[in-house]
Amino acid sequence: MSLILVSPLSAVPDLLRAYRPSHLVTLLSPEFMIETPDGFPPQRHLRLGLNDVSDPSLGSSPPVEDHIAALLEFTRGWDGRHPMVVHCWAGVSRSMAAAFTVLCDRSKPGAELCIAREIRARAAHAAPNRLIVRLADEFLDRSGKMVEAVEQMGPSILVEEGAPVEFPLDVFGL
Repeated sequence: MSLILVSPLSAVPDLLRAYRPSHLVTLLSPEFMIETPDGFPPQRHLRLGLNDVSDPSLGSSPPVEDHIAALLEFTRGWDGRHPMVVHCWAGVSRSMAAAFTVLCDRSKPGAELCIAREIRARAAHAAPNRLIVRLADEFLDRSGKMVEAVEQMGPSILVEEGAPVEFPLDVFGL
């Protein structure tokens, strides 16, 4: 089954063993960036060094358009035959925003709200990073629809760390 797994860093080793993904996306602050896990092909591991901030004036490494471009270039090379793991520190904000971005990119414009609702249904703790979503919305020319969809998700439950969440592509019609 083709799916995106969103996870906290702590669960990545177990997910790599259990799911044997073909692609891995890491979104961590530069000072906490990890190396590619042993045995995983480095060319299929995207490492994005960015802080989890929603205001670009905060943090020394806020999300920027280049991060979105790199994410989409990398994930457009994923054929979906094997799972892809997307993770950040807690599996709540940066990784959820990245997964939302990838799902929106693979969907037709107009599917943003359905995608956001499915993310909420599967992950009550999801709190997609608003700056990543705004930058992705602009990059994908979605005219604010991605931002609106995330705002309509409603508040998340507060957790220190999220649990891994599966997003099967067929649920999104992909």
